[in-house]
Amino acid sequence: MTAKRVLDLTGGLLLLTLFTLPLAAVALTAALTTGGPGRVLRRRTMAGRGGDPFVMLTFRTSGPLAALPLLLHVVRGEMSLVGPCPLVPAHRECTGEARRRLSVRPGLTGPWQVSGRSELPWEERELLDLHYVDHHWLGMDLAILARTLPAVRRRRAARTA
Repeated sequence: MTAKRVLDLTGGLLLLTLFTLPLAAVALTAALTTGGPGRVLRRRTMAGRGGDPFVMLTFRTSGPLAALPLLLHVVRGEMSLVGPCPLVPAHRECTGEARRRLSVRPGLTGPWQVSGRSELPWEERELLDLHYVDHHWLGMDLAILARTLPAVRRRRAARTA
């Protein structure tokens, strides 16, 4: 098992433990506001490492807790805490740069998350992901993880201002 996988497994399990109550609260809220328990989770087929498809789960609600079910994918090994933005399965048929992004697990966060995320043009997000794919190491992952929460807080503060 690699150090990155140990970090993913340890971090994913720790975060799932810490967020058990918020996960339950968001699930209950989603069930009450989206028309019942069957509509709590949104399912999207995404391309994982090597282009292998997996069904990605997120809450149907918006906001910072909507992506918490992604921690399950981190623990299962379908995603990583840090990596490139998840792609739709059509990219596994691509060659070149899009295919190169599939050589690592997609991430819950990544360079695109801490560098402006939705404000960045697609081309710049792709360049950040490709740089990560070519140069990632455990220290980079830890630095990105340390920058993620402040980036989310900045984005939330800018939205409410």
